[in-house]
Amino acid sequence: MSALLATRGLTVSIAGIPVCRDLDLTILPGERWAILGCNGAGKTTLLHTLAGLREPVAGTIELDGRRLDARSPRDVARIRGLLPQDDSDAFGATVLETALIGRHPHLSRWQWEGDNDLRIARAALAALDIAHAESRDVRTLSGGERRRVALATLFAQEPRLFLLDEPSTHLDLAHQLALLDRQRRGDRRYRDGAADRGTPVAHLRRAAE
Repeated sequence: MSALLATRGLTVSIAGIPVCRDLDLTILPGERWAILGCNGAGKTTLLHTLAGLREPVAGTIELDGRRLDARSPRDVARIRGLLPQDDSDAFGATVLETALIGRHPHLSRWQWEGDNDLRIARAALAALDIAHAESRDVRTLSGGERRRVALATLFAQEPRLFLLDEPSTHLDLAHQLALLDRQRRGDRRYRDGAADRGTPVAHLRRAAE
């Protein structure tokens, strides 16, 4: 089985301070990983480097068997999805319009979203228990509601690799458990052979201090 994400000799630093040195990492389809560390340890920096948002000091990153820096941004976005630590909205948009952003990697430059894209986005909103708010402006949502929209947008993207930066931030206990259950069900479908692709998750969570 080939790796979805692999690093060889990866070195990452912040202002000259190493976050990791010579990291060799292999994530296979269906696996879930966690990056643990205290505040300021560089967890988000490492995750962003793995996502291709910043250059490593040394080493290589491969995404689905091909060097990450050799892929186009659209190609990368069809394979890996990134949930950032914070959600911010500079302009107004409805919940449904925001979820549809996840479909952009699957559209051509001037192509509009079609019925299938709407179906996928609405299914993702329903899975995160936020479909009832699809017409609301995202700027009127609570922190937990906005986080669920961000997760729905990521699910609508349908990546094969999920990189999650503290995905349960702002979620109440019920929705935290629902998110974990969704991840477990996704892994089970892969193991049972009912899915033709795995959904490995690199899950970033701050360690207790």
